[in-house]
Amino acid sequence: MSKGQEHLWSLDLTLREQDLGYSLLQQCPDPPGMKRVHALEKQFESDTARDGSGLSADKSKQALAIVAKKRAKAMSIATSPAKQMLMNGFMMYMAGKNLNIFSISITSMAVMNPTKSIVGLNHAFKAFEDPDGKVDLQMPKLIFLGLNLMWLLLGLYKMSSMRLLPTTSSDFSGSVVWKELMEMSSIPPS
Repeated sequence: MSKGQEHLWSLDLTLREQDLGYSLLQQCPDPPGMKRVHALEKQFESDTARDGSGLSADKSKQALAIVAKKRAKAMSIATSPAKQMLMNGFMMYMAGKNLNIFSISITSMAVMNPTKSIVGLNHAFKAFEDPDGKVDLQMPKLIFLGLNLMWLLLGLYKMSSMRLLPTTSSDFSGSVVWKELMEMSSIPPS
């Protein structure tokens, strides 16, 4: 089939000016916030018109698109610990509270992975840094740090519930210095 031919089962849903729906759509009010979008578009067009040539406008559009893609990718990396936290939380729940090799390995993974991620925080976002400083990475880094801290606390809670962390006074009984009694008497003190 050539490009001009259409399948019998295909529908063209684009509105044209002569269609009835086009005129009805033009009569509908703009959604909330759309006036601000139009104002920003006009401001952007006026800024690019002042720049001079259309070539610089294309370059600035490409630069803005690259910055937007870097921000989006940085946010996706920032929220990735949440997915791992849910998976590890389910695995720790299924491992139970008994001490065996699987529960210990899953729990140690829930402590080691966020620790490694927190230590390598700047390395994780190094690809998105911009020499001009156009890409703001503070919020993605804070989200990444917060989610990894939550994941670390989840692992520490699991270790505490398995009694692998020294959280009670009896865990430190070996380091308590006992007084030696100088005298012993069978008469109780009065």
